[in-house]
Amino acid sequence: MNIGIVGLPSSGKSTLFNALTRGAAETGRFGSGRAEINQGRVLVPDERLGWLAGVYSPKKRTPASVDFLDAPGVRPGDSARGAASLISDLRTVEALLQVVRVFPDDSVPSPSGSVDAVRDAQDLDAEFLLADLAVAENRLKRLESDRSKGLSTPELAEEEAVLGRVRDGLEEGTAIRCLGLDRREMLRLKGFAFLSAKPQILVGNVGEEEPGGGSADAGLRQLASETGREYLAVSAQIESEIARMDEEEAGAFLEDLGIAEASRGRVIRTCFDLLSLISFFTFGEDECKAWTLPKGSSAVEAAGKIHSDISRGFIRAEIEPFEEFKAAGTWAAAKDAGKFRLEGRDYVMRDGDCVVFRFNV
Repeated sequence: MNIGIVGLPSSGKSTLFNALTRGAAETGRFGSGRAEINQGRVLVPDERLGWLAGVYSPKKRTPASVDFLDAPGVRPGDSARGAASLISDLRTVEALLQVVRVFPDDSVPSPSGSVDAVRDAQDLDAEFLLADLAVAENRLKRLESDRSKGLSTPELAEEEAVLGRVRDGLEEGTAIRCLGLDRREMLRLKGFAFLSAKPQILVGNVGEEEPGGGSADAGLRQLASETGREYLAVSAQIESEIARMDEEEAGAFLEDLGIAEASRGRVIRTCFDLLSLISFFTFGEDECKAWTLPKGSSAVEAAGKIHSDISRGFIRAEIEPFEEFKAAGTWAAAKDAGKFRLEGRDYVMRDGDCVVFRFNV
């Protein structure tokens, strides 16, 4: 799973990126616009994996992971000025985390001259819409040219119709994710990697005095609801301070602030929910591992995540839900308690399934 962190300059997006990745960043990677892009991998905290590792004491414990990409700040008008290449680097990510600064700070001037969270979010939205509109219009011109030469097919005609709806919606200021396109139409658009079609989380970077958000970010919350986005209030500065602490210090710091948990976990969980992902687990003395899978995936698809041979030679999946596994204490005890199940290749995997695949190749 890879998530692009975007925002206007001085929005706090890089501060949040550093807090989330805790310095685990690969710097000096260049995008198509030759601008430096930072990328960091975050290991997903999961108490279930910790419990399995406690039972098996494996040689290796492998959590699920999320890759965060910190792109350069996008300024209003970048698309019109020909800086769209900076935006195009974001087309490879699965979802966008849009950071918007809510609080004023004289030491960090806003590039727009003042802090207005709703305006700033809408300015960045406009850049994405313009970038997508340019892609849609270019493709429509080529399709029209092909059609005039008699080169059209039913598939291309369908693509042209969908892109026409997209163009009209973008011209009216509507993100593609809000156009009500069905699954077939979205699949037709997949190759374009439209930015406004991607799932998106709107993050209000709130001040340290109001870490949970409040009146200052009320407009941003409303905008997120109106534009089909998840919303999170995060204090990037507080998260940055927490990232430099050990676990005990961080816990005491959060308690003093009256915060239940650091935003790192909330951000990761929201990303999983946004992309409709679940985790399943394999376990043993060699390795305990969390695997990420789209909701609705079958057992044979889960097997393929591990190795194509397991999928190809699939016989059955032996499954125990994690909570029942934990309650029983051991795999064998869960079997004896009747919680063990044998499932076929079409079984729909559930979050927390602990599984042993039987296969033959």
